[in-house]
Amino acid sequence: MSYTDWKNKTNSFKKIDVRGIQGNFFQGLKKQAMNTPVGEGLEIVQSFDPIPLYEVMEQLGFEYHTEQLGDSEFHAYFYRTEQKQDNGEIPMRPAALTNMPLIDEELGKVAVQFWDVTWNNEKRHLPYETRLLLSLTNAVGAGRMRQATRELVKAYIYGLDSAALDDVFELLAWNQGIGYFSSEIAPSTLFKAYKTIKNAESKGKSRDEIKAVLMENFGEKNPDVKVM
Repeated sequence: MSYTDWKNKTNSFKKIDVRGIQGNFFQGLKKQAMNTPVGEGLEIVQSFDPIPLYEVMEQLGFEYHTEQLGDSEFHAYFYRTEQKQDNGEIPMRPAALTNMPLIDEELGKVAVQFWDVTWNNEKRHLPYETRLLLSLTNAVGAGRMRQATRELVKAYIYGLDSAALDDVFELLAWNQGIGYFSSEIAPSTLFKAYKTIKNAESKGKSRDEIKAVLMENFGEKNPDVKVM
Protein backbone atom coordinates (compact mmCIF):
# COMPACT_ATOMS: atom_id res chain seq x y z
CA MET A 1 0.00 0.00 0.00
CA SER A 2 0.98 3.64 -0.23
CA TYR A 3 0.14 6.76 1.75
CA THR A 4 -2.54 7.72 -0.76
CA ASP A 5 -4.41 4.50 0.06
CA TRP A 6 -4.86 5.41 3.73
CA LYS A 7 -4.41 9.18 3.74
CA ASN A 8 -8.11 9.79 4.41
CA LYS A 9 -7.92 7.72 7.60
CA THR A 10 -5.27 9.79 9.39
CA ASN A 11 -7.86 11.99 11.12
CA SER A 12 -8.92 8.98 13.16
CA PHE A 13 -5.38 8.02 14.23
CA LYS A 14 -4.54 8.22 17.92
CA LYS A 15 -2.34 11.30 18.35
CA ILE A 16 0.68 11.08 20.66
CA ASP A 17 2.73 14.24 21.18
CA VAL A 18 6.16 13.30 22.54
CA ARG A 19 7.80 16.72 22.20
CA GLY A 20 9.65 17.63 25.37
CA ILE A 21 9.06 14.27 27.04
CA GLN A 22 12.04 13.39 29.20
CA GLY A 23 13.33 9.85 29.44
CA ASN A 24 12.80 6.81 27.27
CA PHE A 25 9.18 6.77 26.13
CA PHE A 26 9.76 4.16 23.44
CA GLN A 27 8.59 1.12 25.42
CA GLY A 28 5.22 2.73 26.04
CA LEU A 29 5.00 3.78 22.40
CA LYS A 30 5.84 0.27 21.21
CA LYS A 31 3.08 -1.12 23.44
CA GLN A 32 0.61 1.31 21.87
CA ALA A 33 1.76 0.22 18.41
CA MET A 34 1.42 -3.48 19.20
CA ASN A 35 -2.13 -2.90 20.44
CA THR A 36 -3.13 -0.99 17.29
CA PRO A 37 -5.33 -3.16 15.03
CA VAL A 38 -4.71 -3.61 11.32
CA GLY A 39 -6.45 -0.82 9.45
CA GLU A 40 -5.80 1.76 12.16
CA GLY A 41 -2.82 3.95 13.00
CA LEU A 42 -0.91 6.35 15.20
CA GLU A 43 0.14 9.95 14.72
CA ILE A 44 3.41 10.79 16.48
CA VAL A 45 4.34 14.43 16.94
CA GLN A 46 8.04 15.12 17.56
CA SER A 47 10.32 18.14 17.35
CA PHE A 48 12.57 16.36 14.85
CA ASP A 49 12.17 13.77 12.10
CA PRO A 50 11.65 10.57 14.16
CA ILE A 51 13.97 8.47 12.00
CA PRO A 52 14.78 5.89 14.74
CA LEU A 53 11.10 4.90 14.85
CA TYR A 54 10.71 3.99 11.20
CA GLU A 55 12.49 0.62 11.14
CA VAL A 56 10.88 -0.46 14.41
CA MET A 57 7.37 0.40 13.26
CA GLU A 58 7.93 -1.33 9.91
CA GLN A 59 8.90 -4.50 11.76
CA LEU A 60 5.59 -4.29 13.63
CA GLY A 61 3.66 -4.08 10.35
CA PHE A 62 3.28 -0.33 9.86
CA GLU A 63 3.74 1.94 6.87
CA TYR A 64 4.62 5.57 7.55
CA HIS A 65 4.40 9.05 6.14
CA THR A 66 5.94 12.15 7.75
CA GLU A 67 5.11 15.80 7.30
CA GLN A 68 7.02 18.80 8.65
CA LEU A 69 4.64 21.54 9.77
CA GLY A 70 7.21 23.86 11.34
CA ASP A 71 10.90 24.24 12.17
CA SER A 72 10.45 21.94 15.17
CA GLU A 73 7.20 20.13 14.43
CA PHE A 74 7.09 16.80 12.62
CA HIS A 75 3.96 14.65 12.31
CA ALA A 76 4.69 10.98 11.57
CA TYR A 77 1.67 8.90 10.56
CA PHE A 78 1.94 5.14 11.04
CA TYR A 79 -0.71 2.91 9.45
CA ARG A 80 -0.83 -0.79 10.33
CA THR A 81 -1.16 -3.08 7.32
CA GLU A 82 -0.02 -6.33 8.97
CA GLN A 83 -0.36 -7.89 12.42
CA LYS A 84 3.29 -8.43 13.29
CA GLN A 85 4.55 -8.82 16.84
CA ASP A 86 7.90 -8.15 18.47
CA ASN A 87 9.78 -11.41 17.92
CA GLY A 88 12.78 -10.27 19.93
CA GLU A 89 14.64 -9.00 16.89
CA ILE A 90 13.56 -5.36 17.19
CA PRO A 91 16.73 -3.63 18.32
CA MET A 92 16.94 -1.15 21.15
CA ARG A 93 16.68 2.40 19.87
CA PRO A 94 19.04 5.30 20.72
CA ALA A 95 16.65 6.70 23.32
CA ALA A 96 19.21 9.21 24.57
CA LEU A 97 18.68 11.19 21.36
CA THR A 98 15.32 12.32 22.67
CA ASN A 99 17.13 14.33 25.34
CA MET A 100 18.92 16.49 22.78
CA PRO A 101 15.93 18.73 21.91
CA LEU A 102 15.63 19.59 25.61
CA ILE A 103 19.01 21.29 25.26
CA ASP A 104 18.39 22.77 21.81
CA GLU A 105 15.84 21.92 19.11
CA GLU A 106 18.41 22.23 16.32
CA LEU A 107 20.79 19.99 18.23
CA GLY A 108 18.06 17.34 18.35
CA LYS A 109 17.73 17.38 14.56
CA VAL A 110 21.49 17.21 14.05
CA ALA A 111 21.87 14.34 16.54
CA VAL A 112 19.22 12.22 14.80
CA GLN A 113 20.67 12.91 11.36
CA PHE A 114 24.16 12.05 12.64
CA TRP A 115 22.85 8.75 14.05
CA ASP A 116 21.06 7.96 10.78
CA VAL A 117 24.19 8.58 8.70
CA THR A 118 26.36 6.56 11.08
CA TRP A 119 24.13 3.50 11.35
CA ASN A 120 21.78 3.46 8.36
CA ASN A 121 23.68 4.99 5.45
CA GLU A 122 24.33 2.47 2.66
CA LYS A 123 27.75 4.02 2.05
CA ARG A 124 29.09 2.48 5.27
CA HIS A 125 31.67 -0.19 4.35
CA LEU A 126 31.95 -2.25 7.53
CA PRO A 127 29.20 -4.80 8.23
CA TYR A 128 26.64 -3.66 10.79
CA GLU A 129 27.69 -6.23 13.39
CA THR A 130 31.35 -5.17 13.07
CA ARG A 131 30.40 -1.55 13.70
CA LEU A 132 28.42 -2.66 16.76
CA LEU A 133 31.51 -4.45 18.13
CA LEU A 134 33.65 -1.38 17.49
CA SER A 135 31.08 0.72 19.29
CA LEU A 136 31.08 -1.81 22.15
CA THR A 137 34.84 -1.68 22.61
CA ASN A 138 34.95 2.11 22.31
CA ALA A 139 32.25 2.32 24.98
CA VAL A 140 34.25 0.05 27.31
CA GLY A 141 37.33 2.20 26.79
CA ALA A 142 35.31 5.28 27.75
CA GLY A 143 33.80 3.55 30.79
CA ARG A 144 30.29 3.47 29.29
CA MET A 145 29.21 -0.06 30.23
CA ARG A 146 25.53 0.78 29.69
CA GLN A 147 26.15 1.52 26.02
CA ALA A 148 28.51 -1.44 25.65
CA THR A 149 25.86 -3.83 26.97
CA ARG A 150 23.26 -2.48 24.56
CA GLU A 151 25.65 -2.95 21.63
CA LEU A 152 26.39 -6.54 22.67
CA VAL A 153 22.69 -7.40 22.89
CA LYS A 154 21.97 -5.79 19.52
CA ALA A 155 24.92 -7.58 17.88
CA TYR A 156 23.76 -10.99 19.10
CA ILE A 157 20.15 -10.35 18.11
CA TYR A 158 21.38 -9.24 14.69
CA GLY A 159 22.97 -12.67 14.25
CA LEU A 160 26.56 -12.33 15.47
CA ASP A 161 28.24 -15.62 16.37
CA SER A 162 29.21 -15.72 20.05
CA ALA A 163 32.72 -16.80 18.99
CA ALA A 164 33.23 -13.18 17.87
CA LEU A 165 32.40 -12.08 21.43
CA ASP A 166 35.07 -14.47 22.71
CA ASP A 167 37.59 -12.57 20.59
CA VAL A 168 36.31 -9.21 21.80
CA PHE A 169 36.67 -10.05 25.49
CA GLU A 170 40.07 -11.64 24.94
CA LEU A 171 41.25 -8.42 23.27
CA LEU A 172 39.74 -6.33 26.05
CA ALA A 173 41.72 -8.33 28.58
CA TRP A 174 44.87 -7.88 26.48
CA ASN A 175 44.47 -4.16 25.85
CA GLN A 176 42.94 -3.07 29.16
CA GLY A 177 45.02 -5.35 31.34
CA ILE A 178 44.13 -8.33 33.52
CA GLY A 179 43.69 -6.16 36.61
CA TYR A 180 41.25 -3.78 34.96
CA PHE A 181 39.41 -6.65 33.30
CA SER A 182 39.04 -8.50 36.61
CA SER A 183 37.90 -5.50 38.66
CA GLU A 184 35.82 -3.54 36.14
CA ILE A 185 34.74 -5.66 33.19
CA ALA A 186 34.18 -9.11 34.72
CA PRO A 187 31.64 -7.86 37.35
CA SER A 188 29.84 -5.60 34.84
CA THR A 189 26.40 -6.01 33.29
CA LEU A 190 28.18 -6.28 29.96
CA PHE A 191 30.05 -9.42 30.99
CA LYS A 192 26.92 -10.84 32.64
CA ALA A 193 25.15 -10.58 29.28
CA TYR A 194 28.08 -12.34 27.60
CA LYS A 195 28.05 -15.13 30.21
CA THR A 196 24.30 -15.51 29.74
CA ILE A 197 24.87 -16.23 26.06
CA LYS A 198 27.75 -18.65 26.61
CA ASN A 199 26.04 -20.55 29.44
CA ALA A 200 22.80 -20.87 27.48
CA GLU A 201 24.63 -22.10 24.38
CA SER A 202 26.49 -24.69 26.46
CA LYS A 203 23.08 -26.01 27.59
CA GLY A 204 21.89 -26.33 24.00
CA LYS A 205 19.46 -23.41 24.07
CA SER A 206 18.35 -22.09 20.69
CA ARG A 207 19.26 -18.61 19.48
CA ASP A 208 15.62 -17.54 19.74
CA GLU A 209 15.49 -18.69 23.36
CA ILE A 210 18.70 -16.84 24.16
CA LYS A 211 17.51 -13.67 22.44
CA ALA A 212 14.35 -13.72 24.54
CA VAL A 213 16.38 -14.07 27.74
CA LEU A 214 18.71 -11.25 26.70
CA MET A 215 15.84 -8.87 26.01
CA GLU A 216 14.16 -9.80 29.28
CA ASN A 217 17.24 -9.50 31.48
CA PHE A 218 19.36 -6.96 29.60
CA GLY A 219 16.75 -4.85 27.85
CA GLU A 220 15.02 -1.66 28.90
CA LYS A 221 13.75 -3.23 32.13
CA ASN A 222 17.29 -3.47 33.47
CA PRO A 223 18.25 -0.21 35.25
CA ASP A 224 21.90 -0.76 34.30
CA VAL A 225 20.99 -0.85 30.61
CA LYS A 226 17.98 1.39 30.00
CA VAL A 227 18.45 4.97 28.95
CA MET A 228 16.53 7.70 30.73
